[in-house]
Amino acid sequence: MGKVKVLTAREAVDMIQDGATVTMSGFVANAYSEALHIAAEERFLETGHPRDLTLFWVAGTGNKDGSFADHYAHDGMIKRVIGGHFNFVPQICQMLYDNKIEGYNIPQGAIAQMLRDNAAHKIGTLTSVGLGTFADPRNGGGRLSDVTKEDIVEIMEIHGEEQLFYPRIPIDVALIRGTYADELGNISMEKEVAPLDCTAQAMAVHNNGGKVIVQVETVVKAGQLDPKLVKIPGIYVDAVVICPANDPSAAQSRNCAYDPSYSGNVQVPVSSLEPKKLDAKKIIGRRAAMELRKNVVVNLGVGVPEWVSSVAAEEGVADEMTLTVECGPIGGVPGGGLRFGGTVNAQAYVDEAYQFDFYDGGGLDLCYLGLAEVDPSGNVNVSRLGSRITGSGGFTNISSASKKAIFCGTFTNGVKIATGDGKLTILEEGRQKKFINKVTEITFSGVVAGKHGKDVLYVTERAVFTLKADGLHLIEIAPGVDLEKDVLGQMDFAPIVDRDENGNVKLMDARIFTDAVMGMEIH
Repeated sequence: MGKVKVLTAREAVDMIQDGATVTMSGFVANAYSEALHIAAEERFLETGHPRDLTLFWVAGTGNKDGSFADHYAHDGMIKRVIGGHFNFVPQICQMLYDNKIEGYNIPQGAIAQMLRDNAAHKIGTLTSVGLGTFADPRNGGGRLSDVTKEDIVEIMEIHGEEQLFYPRIPIDVALIRGTYADELGNISMEKEVAPLDCTAQAMAVHNNGGKVIVQVETVVKAGQLDPKLVKIPGIYVDAVVICPANDPSAAQSRNCAYDPSYSGNVQVPVSSLEPKKLDAKKIIGRRAAMELRKNVVVNLGVGVPEWVSSVAAEEGVADEMTLTVECGPIGGVPGGGLRFGGTVNAQAYVDEAYQFDFYDGGGLDLCYLGLAEVDPSGNVNVSRLGSRITGSGGFTNISSASKKAIFCGTFTNGVKIATGDGKLTILEEGRQKKFINKVTEITFSGVVAGKHGKDVLYVTERAVFTLKADGLHLIEIAPGVDLEKDVLGQMDFAPIVDRDENGNVKLMDARIFTDAVMGMEIH
């Protein structure tokens, strides 16, 4: 085995041919090979090449600042994008809105598993995740622009069960981020937030006869890396590019050069946080946290669901749950915002495809996810907000396979409230209703979930709903709100209202609306 080529970023991206399919590592603002993306953009602006690329990524990576895939957002440089999430690459999204490029959104778990199947040269990937959602070819098949005509997914029936089938997509180039390389090209990732999809990406491209290029901090002598820490064997790697630790393009995430507690290299005390103020988000977090049970395995989405974790910590019940993140960390305290994907004091890390195997197989007891739109069938949309493309990320996998799914969000968008005395007062109604007759796009299929008797809750600051076979049921309202004016009057449809023998709807626990520790008990 010879020594690996050490190239400059520009020399490395010169290997990208016109028309190539390029896969890229990263998760939100973490672990992407920014030096390579910058060099690819510079090459195109100088020479007009590479052009007509297909970009293939798993998670939505970037910071809405021109980084990651937005370096490729130039007329002629790309013709197609295939990804799990799009919210952090607004320039790519603008090209999709303007019908300049083709685009597909694939549920994040499916696209991670596609990479692994790709490496094995399987004919394609089969999954039940996404049936009845935006990913279903009967609902658009994940197409993101009007110029996107071709289906990349089809329905297959196997042993009487419908499956989504994604045919294998050959991939020509991998642009990956690692920490260290040795002289033989072996790559370790000990300073990254998680191993992500890097092994599968490198293997898939190598087995397709393509080029695997890895950005690293430095190259060390052969034999210096702990072989158990090598995530990409040198036999997969064509070239490495050195981007020193003090270079901004080598930062662990966009807002942090390096934090060893986010990569499992140190354990740090997690100081008790100041209790969050009692607002609509905390109310939702409190009611949602009441669904916790002892020793549950949980996934928390971004946004309002993050309040579940803070409420659990404030109530002293955080140790009753093990939190997981879809990109691989298990245990510890997941980061939020740009640090989402990293976890402080993680107990273990697995590759992303394996994490989704665990999710898809029903390993999650609970998931807490957001909601942007809900319809009478319990369908939820978070992947396309009006004309804005965000993408599904791991939402579809997580929500469809978790034993219990809890969707969390304010009842209307931008509502202003008063609380603290055991009741809720609506000071100013939100500007947009979320419970509407038809969602813009189905990210979670209430129809499919209802047929299977799935346990589903929808928690807002003023009302709680559950999903049953016949549709959405209103089961609780906040003390202090008016059922007709504040709840039913702010919905485009009439839910099924569950009442007691006296004709009343159950009230949410008054402790949720009191500005004091609730004394929550988990059973």
